[in-house]
Amino acid sequence: MEAVLQTKGLLSLPSKPKTKAFYPLPHGGLRHRFNSGHSLNTLKPKPLNGLSLSSNGFQKFQCFTTKPQLFGQKDRFSPICKAEAAAAADGQPLFAEKEPPKFMGIELVTLKKIIPLGAMFFCILFNYTILRDTKDVLVVTAKGSSAEIIPFLKTWVNLPMAIGFMLLYTKLANVLSKEALFYTVILPFIAFFGAFGFVLYPLSNYFHPTAFADKLLNSLGPRFLGPIAILRIWSFCLFYVMAELWGSVVVSVLFWGFANQITTVDEAKRFYPLFGLGANVALIFSGRTVKYFSSLRSSLGPGVDGWAISLKAMMSIVVLMGGAICFFYWWVNRNVPLPTRSKKKKVKPNMTTMESLKFLVSSKYIRNLATLVVAYGISINLVEVTWKSKLKAQFPSPNEYSSFMGDFSTATGIATFVMMLLSQWIFDKYGWGAAAKITPTVLLLTGIGFFSLILFGAPLAPALAKFGMTPLLAAVYVGAMQNIFSKSAKYSLFDPCKEMAYIPLDEDTKVKGKAAIDVVCNPLGKSGGALIQQFMILTFGSLASSTPYLGGVLLVIVLAWLGAAKSLDGQFTTLRREEELEKEMERASLKIPVVSQNDNGSGSLSSGSSLNPAGGDSTGASSEPSSPRSL
Repeated sequence: MEAVLQTKGLLSLPSKPKTKAFYPLPHGGLRHRFNSGHSLNTLKPKPLNGLSLSSNGFQKFQCFTTKPQLFGQKDRFSPICKAEAAAAADGQPLFAEKEPPKFMGIELVTLKKIIPLGAMFFCILFNYTILRDTKDVLVVTAKGSSAEIIPFLKTWVNLPMAIGFMLLYTKLANVLSKEALFYTVILPFIAFFGAFGFVLYPLSNYFHPTAFADKLLNSLGPRFLGPIAILRIWSFCLFYVMAELWGSVVVSVLFWGFANQITTVDEAKRFYPLFGLGANVALIFSGRTVKYFSSLRSSLGPGVDGWAISLKAMMSIVVLMGGAICFFYWWVNRNVPLPTRSKKKKVKPNMTTMESLKFLVSSKYIRNLATLVVAYGISINLVEVTWKSKLKAQFPSPNEYSSFMGDFSTATGIATFVMMLLSQWIFDKYGWGAAAKITPTVLLLTGIGFFSLILFGAPLAPALAKFGMTPLLAAVYVGAMQNIFSKSAKYSLFDPCKEMAYIPLDEDTKVKGKAAIDVVCNPLGKSGGALIQQFMILTFGSLASSTPYLGGVLLVIVLAWLGAAKSLDGQFTTLRREEELEKEMERASLKIPVVSQNDNGSGSLSSGSSLNPAGGDSTGASSEPSSPRSL
């Protein structure tokens, strides 16, 4: 008699397994199952295409472990040993592959990716913090400029250059390899920052059109101070824009594009959160670096430009870190194999601005989500620019301003690090709705305190004097707290809440909604606050005169933000419940496989069973025969 355990898509097992002897078969007896020309002695068992046996339905699987032998034959066939049967009963593969080498529980191949990626991310964020603090010092404290330049700079210089860069990047991506594209983009950044510290800034007095800018200011009036200042200090504005582009291009496009290219989904889930914590460590160290070099002025002699020396030192560090980034990128490309990818890709719809607007209007859920994104961009801009104008009044020297920004970056990194550790507890204990409302609540409370100190600082002066502070210094500290807490809440709570809100949506709405928000809401949030400030400055003459109205606008926007978060919380909870209910119904409707008795005494799963171990379509699975195992 012959007993063969056949696997064709669905698993077939004898209903009453018995030990049966195997007799020699003719050479071609199993030719329809095995490759011709192979004898039974040379057959090697093959894995069942990822199929594992559960102990639920086949508890008597170990009955097959008896080793059949014929008289005079020794070890003719390779039976399933009891260890393999026990592993199969626990849901493990029948034949375990050799595990790759590991260090502290992590595969060495994974460490070869993650450690260089973490070092790259640290260097990129270290540079970004130095550049972000330096760009504000340059444009705000420059002679003939003030914080009023920032709204005009973001709208009329930064936004067009960002659009132009993305168009150029798209064309370069079509003609260059990925490695060549990376170097082509990052090397001009490194060269510019090095040249600025050693050439452009020391020679800025020779090519800045100061006299022409003074004539324009006298003829147009002080309300046009911001636009004229862009012309007056154009090289500083170019540095401002390049520093802004470093954050969006090098961090978002180059680094995350490279990380997504070489890591798998499982590695990303495990290690990407650690990159976020590492970014805040970089923020702390770079803040201390800015603080150190900005404090060099006190040790220099009279007549020495301490800010120029500090700038050279910081730009030298930026260049060195840029070289380290290129080295890590080169090393990974030479030593780390790329993971295999599925050829089937999801196509992201290319939506025009009008199509995006129509889709936003048609869905209440997406409208609320868009309100969150736009409200954050506008509100953080309204407070930040007003705060920087008070910061310049308190610290007019570039070194003092830069030193304070170094402390600010360090405090932001520490606060964000702590908030990231607390965010998981907040989500678990209070849920999505409470986490989504924390960021606007923080902005509202600190914004009220900040604008109150600006508008009603004189009556509070005697009380503040007891603490050794003036109303201006108190406004600077409260504004700093507002920026620190709002940014830390944004990184640890707002961004995760925004991404989680897409999860329960159906696939079509999820993809189109994200495309619409990327096309319309992100630019609107970033430039909306700047446009409001430009209107206020041109209408009321200065940023200080428009402060009360900016406070009112901030109050309206944050209240709308809280309303959208409350509405979205109800819809999000409903969709989550529907999703869980659908999952329960699917689990309840799953048919239990029944082993039926065939005429020849062997058993097979019922053809009507919906069980599909391969996780795909049962028809497609049965069309490809699996490798059999003789018992």
